[in-house]
Formats: sequence, structure tokens, C-alpha cells
Amino acid sequence: MTDPFKQAEAPRKELIANEDAQGRLDAWLAAELGGDLSRNRVKALIEQGAISINGTVVTEPKRKIKPGDALVIEMPEPEDPEPKGEDIPLDVLYEDDDLIVLSKPAGLVVHPGAGNWTGTLVNALIHHCGDSLSGIGGVKRPGIVHRLDKETSGVMVVAKNDIAHRHLADQFADHGRNGPLERAYQAIVWGRPKGLRGTIDAALGRAGDRTKRTVKNENSDDAREAITHYEVIERYGEKPDSTCLASLVECRLETGRTHQIRVHMAHIGHPLVGDPEYGAAFKTKANLLPDAAKAVVNGFHRQALHAFLLAFEHPRTGEVMHFEAPVPDDMAAVIEAFEAI
Repeated sequence: MTDPFKQAEAPRKELIANEDAQGRLDAWLAAELGGDLSRNRVKALIEQGAISINGTVVTEPKRKIKPGDALVIEMPEPEDPEPKGEDIPLDVLYEDDDLIVLSKPAGLVVHPGAGNWTGTLVNALIHHCGDSLSGIGGVKRPGIVHRLDKETSGVMVVAKNDIAHRHLADQFADHGRNGPLERAYQAIVWGRPKGLRGTIDAALGRAGDRTKRTVKNENSDDAREAITHYEVIERYGEKPDSTCLASLVECRLETGRTHQIRVHMAHIGHPLVGDPEYGAAFKTKANLLPDAAKAVVNGFHRQALHAFLLAFEHPRTGEVMHFEAPVPDDMAAVIEAFEAI
């Protein structure tokens, strides 16, 4: 059959089921479109009443398709891509005409994207700052010069004009090699690295999907240099052989790759406590803990990672600014539980 979806932007799409058509509507239609729309997207369109067969709207994805059925898909209007301001509380550490420094809580997405079009840090910043945010990042990322994962808490700086944005972006791109930029994180990891301090130099790339990362051979097409320096600050439940149940580790970034600390610590055998992506295999480690600590750790449902320190040169004054934020209550409770062992 001819492909009626060549014009992907067309609001109305029509097709006729061929003589071999059979099975569930959602499965058949997704296969027929050859990947233009995922099965989940097709199912959602059906449930929204956007698809009709032989002139009648259908809302059951499991409806059986028949040869000769005439289908019409009325594509909904695309969502407005420009984020709107939302009154979301911000923990502001410093603010002037050029920038704003804040402590991001765990659970807050930095900028809008698939599945998170509202309720983000950007929505909060638009409400707080009005039209003063930099435009370099585009409408979805105004003022954003660096980011933290949704479930990572800590200090961030946001630019309020283009000059500040360029200046800060250059510092982050340099990663403090030739300037005052400094970024440090606290992480609670399972076990204890062999060396109390060390450097993990392992390139990262995609792990077969859009979001996860993995260590890659440096010659791989998508491999990107990634270097993390770490130091063990505290050890919990230490044994005579120097092994321990968990450790508090300070990590400093020489590069800034997606999920870098999480992947690097897992790579050396010490994933972050609570990490659902890179530490799931260590979840049963909590069974080795005393009951009180076990309850706290099992109730902690995010990676134990906090960006506690950020230093940079102010883009206008040239002053080196230094900010710290204490670990949030949920991560502090985990530390206290381990300290009590």
C-alpha cells in the first residue's frame, strides 16, 4: 500500500487496511506505520478518541482490525513547546542581575522534556525571574549552563543574561582546568574503594538506550572522555580486613558527562546507595545491615548523590564565588543510619 504518512506533520491521516490485516488495532497500526508512531503512542491516540474506523470513533486498542477497514487518525495539536512560569519554591543561595545560585532538591527535573513538560526548575525560574533569563539555551533551557539529574540534589548556577551565560558556559566547558571553576559532590557508595583516593579515567557512551550510559572503549564511535577524582571521607561498618559496608565519598569532576559519577563508581564496583539504574544489583546489600539502618536504606529511593560545592568566577566582577549546600534530610538520614552501625 502507499504510505499515507509521508507528510508527518499532517493533522489528518488516512489509510485502508489491506487483505492481510488482522489482530489488535494498536499492534497492527503501529506495525503498519513502520515506526512513525510507537505502539504506546498509537494506543494513547486510540484511547483519546483520535482514531476512527469506517466513520466510527474507536477507543479500544484491542479492537480487531479487518481487511478493508478505512482508518482516519486526527492528530492532536502539538503542545506549546515554550515553558510557562510556575510558582514552585526555590532555595536561593545568591542572586543578582547576572545570575542566580540555588540549591536544587532531589526530584526536581532541570528543564522540560519528554514526560516532564511542567513542574521543572525552568518553570520555577521563569516564574521567579520573569523575562530576565538568558536566551542562549533556547526556550526550553533558558539560563541553564549545567544540569543535575532529577534525583541528584545540590548547588546550581543559572545565567540571567547572554553575557553571563557565555562566560559561565566557557568555565563549565573548561571544567576548572585553567580557571577557578570547582564542582564537588558527596556520594554514599556500597563498600569501599581499594584506595582511599584515586582517579577514574574511563570513557562513557550510550548503553543501548536514550538515557543510560556505560563505560566504553575509548575507540568506540560514541566514547567521550570522562575523568572523576574521588576521596573516601568516612567508612561505615569497617572490618579488620579494611572492607566496610559503605562509604561516604567526595567526587570532583574533571569532565561533565551524563551520569558520570554514578557510572564511574559502579564501574569500580562501588555503586551509589539507592541508585535504581546502576546499583540495582546491590539492593540486597541492605540485608546485611542492622534492622534500623536497613529500614532507612530500603526507604531511600534515589541515588545518594549531592552536589555540595560549586565555585566559579562571576562573569561581571571577576570575583571567585564559592557556594556550599548541606546534604538534604533524606540523605542525611542515610548517613546517620550508617554512622550508627
